[in-house]
Order: sequence, then structure tokens, then C-alpha cells
Amino acid sequence: MTVKLTPYITLEGNTKEAIRFYEQAIGAEVLSIMTYGDMPDMPDTFTENLKDLVAHAKLRVGESELMFSDSPGGSAIAAGKRVTICITANDVEHSRRIFEALRQGGQVNIPFSEESFSPGFGDVTDKFGVTFQIYTEIQS
Repeated sequence: MTVKLTPYITLEGNTKEAIRFYEQAIGAEVLSIMTYGDMPDMPDTFTENLKDLVAHAKLRVGESELMFSDSPGGSAIAAGKRVTICITANDVEHSRRIFEALRQGGQVNIPFSEESFSPGFGDVTDKFGVTFQIYTEIQS
């Protein structure tokens, strides 16, 4: 079982611009980008502009990674949510145990469940006000 911590940055509609900036400024390498329009369960209510926003991107910087997304609709981001910590595990039950432990005395933002991009994902703010995204990544 592996576990990895990654800073996750959420922006208000300018993630693609930020990615280009970090490529130039710190030599970031784009590993993946998925827009909201690329997601199979995209709501019909999303406009073309919303479909072009970044749902998830992963960059490598040296030996580390950064993850990014745009807030859906480019909406304002709540205090404490611009930078969160993504905990990535390679086992759904391990991810679920981490999620359940962090939610004790905290607040569930997105319940832990299977998603189109992960077999186990959830978002929780712990009792200290730190927000974590728990992401399961099955290695192929």
C-alpha cells in the first residue's frame, strides 16, 4: 500500500493560464489535464465556457507533483479551499479509512464514493480546519 501527499490548488477559472506560468517559471511538466467537458457525467446545464474549465490537472515539478482544478463556474473559492492537501492511496479501503479518520470532529464536503475519475474519492475538512481530498489511484 502506498500513500502520497500532494498540494491541490483550486483557482477561479484561470488554471490553464497558471499551468502555462508554472511550466515557464518553475519547469513544471504537465502529466495530465481533464476539463469538465471531458468528464463522462457532465451535467447538461454546463455551458461551453464551463466545459472548457479544468476539472483536474497534474504537473510534475522535479520529484514532486502539484494538482490543479478550476472551481466549477469560476466561482469564488471559500477561505481555506484555495490550497488543499490531496492524499492519494492505491487501495479503496485504505482511502476510506483515512477519510473516516479525518472526518471525526470535522466536516464532510464531498462524501466518499466511487467517481468517474477515481474508484474512491472524498473531500473533508478536519477538526483543525484543514481540507483534504482523499483520492484512490489504482496503478495499472
